[in-house]
Amino acid sequence: MPVMHFQPPRPKNHDERILPLVNVVFLLLVFFMLAGRLAVTDPFPVDPPESNSETTPPVGKVVVLVGADGRLAVDGDVVAETALADIVADRLDAGGEVPVELKADANTDANRVIAVMEDLRDAGVSKLRLLTVATR
Repeated sequence: MPVMHFQPPRPKNHDERILPLVNVVFLLLVFFMLAGRLAVTDPFPVDPPESNSETTPPVGKVVVLVGADGRLAVDGDVVAETALADIVADRLDAGGEVPVELKADANTDANRVIAVMEDLRDAGVSKLRLLTVATR
């Protein structure tokens, strides 16, 4: 009668049971990193007015924000009204033909928006794009 030789059982590795969980968590992390979108937030909330026109925004632009309370910001930095023209003029000198966009809150007084537009004109802005939200 032949004798069968069995190998002794291997000790169980408890790390093998957690590997599928680690793989799933890693795949979820990669998915949310790729699916998520990072955007620069405005320094104060601005709710732009609605409009029927839609265009694609240009890349490499100067964005001027006007809050409902009259605060101003240029490219995410809050600025004083007296410094607005100088800051925008410096950005235009540094970048050549840089598009300038004005994003005003829908509740901002129209005279305030016009005053900011005049300051931008004095800074050397020849073309200004007023940002709005598409009507629903």
